[in-house]
Amino acid sequence: MNIQNSHASRHARIHRILVMLCVAVLFLPALVQAAGSARAQLDAFAAGLKSVSAHFSQVSVDANGNPGRSASGTLQLATPRLFRWQVSSPYHQLIVADGKRVWVYDPDLQQVTVRAQNSAEAHSPLNVLTDLKLLDRQFKVSEGGTHDGQAWLKLRPNNDHAEFKYAELGFADNQLQTMVFEDLLSDRTTIRFSDWQRNVRLPADTFRFTPPPGADVIGDVPTAEAYPLKN
Repeated sequence: MNIQNSHASRHARIHRILVMLCVAVLFLPALVQAAGSARAQLDAFAAGLKSVSAHFSQVSVDANGNPGRSASGTLQLATPRLFRWQVSSPYHQLIVADGKRVWVYDPDLQQVTVRAQNSAEAHSPLNVLTDLKLLDRQFKVSEGGTHDGQAWLKLRPNNDHAEFKYAELGFADNQLQTMVFEDLLSDRTTIRFSDWQRNVRLPADTFRFTPPPGADVIGDVPTAEAYPLKN
């Protein structure tokens, strides 16, 4: 694979991660007392949720069943529109949403891509975190029954501008255990979550990003304001 194709493939993966993350933000699990259907558990966890952190691992296959690159790392999320998705193995990658912009840093390429957060959230379920009524406006939601020891909820976008066909959420022990996501190319990604911590106190710089010296910064680069500084 040449450098240009590798570059394009990596940014395609970044875009899919952003979409998946927008979906995942909705379904931040809480250690709730409710049990039952997947929708009941989803409705229950939202009460009082301010922040959450977890570990994740993901694997993907293409439309022909060929395995793609696996990855693992950590995520932190906070209301109203803040997230941090950090891949630590087998490569390094960082996505930070600071409430205004989404920053994507690829250390191997020494490149930072920045975009307005609104564009990253367009036609995504990110905003329903604090308003679950939006869930039924944006998706066709159905119970997927129980299998593999989990209660499943299936979401299909209501609009023609979504970047994915559907997402399936698997709940067990009142926590989100698995998310299965199929994009428009029929690539299928499975993300497994563990070590959820609800309403944790996150460091002040968790959702801030400063481009490192020497990195190329492209996209919607701030001009009238300074980059956020780390504490």
